[in-house]
Amino acid sequence: MRTIGETARDSGLGVSALRFYDRSGVLVPARVDPVTGYRWYGPGQVDEARLLARLRRTGMPLADIRLVLAGWSGPDTGLVRQLLDAHLRRLERGLAEARGEFSTVRSLLDRKEKPMTSPRTVHAQVSVPADGLAAALDAVRFAVSADPELPALGGVLFDLEGESLYLVATDRYRMAVAQTEAAGHDGPRTQVVVPAPLADAMRALLAGAGTARLTVDGDRVVLEAGDRQTAGTCPGHDFPDHRRLLALPEGRRGAVDVAAFAAQEDELSVLTVADGDVVLGGAGPERVAVNRAYLLEACAALASDRLLIELGAPTAPVTIRHPDTAKAYSILMPVRLDD
Repeated sequence: MRTIGETARDSGLGVSALRFYDRSGVLVPARVDPVTGYRWYGPGQVDEARLLARLRRTGMPLADIRLVLAGWSGPDTGLVRQLLDAHLRRLERGLAEARGEFSTVRSLLDRKEKPMTSPRTVHAQVSVPADGLAAALDAVRFAVSADPELPALGGVLFDLEGESLYLVATDRYRMAVAQTEAAGHDGPRTQVVVPAPLADAMRALLAGAGTARLTVDGDRVVLEAGDRQTAGTCPGHDFPDHRRLLALPEGRRGAVDVAAFAAQEDELSVLTVADGDVVLGGAGPERVAVNRAYLLEACAALASDRLLIELGAPTAPVTIRHPDTAKAYSILMPVRLDD
């Protein structure tokens, strides 16, 4: 017999996933301790869990997976083959339809890009508090994408408007936003994506400084602090419109004890609001699940033992805020708990 942790390790499924499949009746453990509630799995169930993991990676509906597992060990596997073939046909149809839609979208994009734009001629120069810019970089750096196929997300957006400088980073699954004061800018809104290595060099330059000067000159960005400076060229990538992405409906808000979250060991953190606090676990349709590692990174970036978390619908992004300031916050995309 194997524990749920051993079964998770040997099958590639997370502990929280195994619990979900138990509750769904898809992969029920061979034995559940009536006192402790510990789940125990038989040797043959590890192979079933591996099969389940493979089928889920193909996107097969849970209802079909339940039938595949039920018929897998039987002498007649005809139904299993029918289910596999039917799902493959659905995938092929879906891929063909997706190719057609992508072709249309690319055509629309080609027409949008036809008017040739002139090279970047924007120029802006502002003074920013070094500690404010450092804190903003610390609050968003964790969310920068490392995906080489999405270079537009491989940096930090510096969004300068009026007397505010907003820093934004996202890897699609999470987004972090921070704001600091900026003085001396009276021109139009200016945006530039600073590559991650240059953003890191800026953060190192700010240590111990009082005021820094940020200059954007075309595609070149310079940060000066005292008699030191760092500079680099920024790619001409367009960053997503973060203001549209952050236009979220108001949800249920509660405080959270970061230390309690850090002590959890599951792959997913299932959150609910109870008596003004956000707690782990719970049942019912209002619970929301997020990637635990992403949640802890967002909490660490905001540097507080107690934070505010706002929960919407189970499919709506989760917002994490510092209780004492509105200048920095993060949003995380939820993880579906069921089909």
